[in-house]
Amino acid sequence: MPRSQRSPLLLAGLLATAGVAHFAAPRPFDATVPRALPGTPRAWTYASGAAELALAAGLALARTRQAAALATAAFFVGVFPANVKMAVDWRHRPAPQRALALGRLPLQVPLVLWARGIARSGEGRS
Repeated sequence: MPRSQRSPLLLAGLLATAGVAHFAAPRPFDATVPRALPGTPRAWTYASGAAELALAAGLALARTRQAAALATAAFFVGVFPANVKMAVDWRHRPAPQRALALGRLPLQVPLVLWARGIARSGEGRS
């Protein structure tokens, strides 16, 4: 399979794995939901997990890939405040956990660029 065809499937796999994790082990995700959001953290955890699963499905299908890739880039920008909250909340934890929380912050940039690159590749356009 050419690299250009693997890239969207790899991102879909990443999103699907994260989406399943939101349902299988929601508690760690609940803790990252900013308090300013209305509703319960669990509702946001499940909603973001469902969004990740839907985005994964959209990326996996050539027909919906471009739109799903753009939505994925927006999603990664939208969840950035949760990563900031995690980094702030974990600032007094042991060094490995602190490093994990801080490492998630710059990771959002390549994820956004990856999704945008898939959208720009035009693969799956009719």
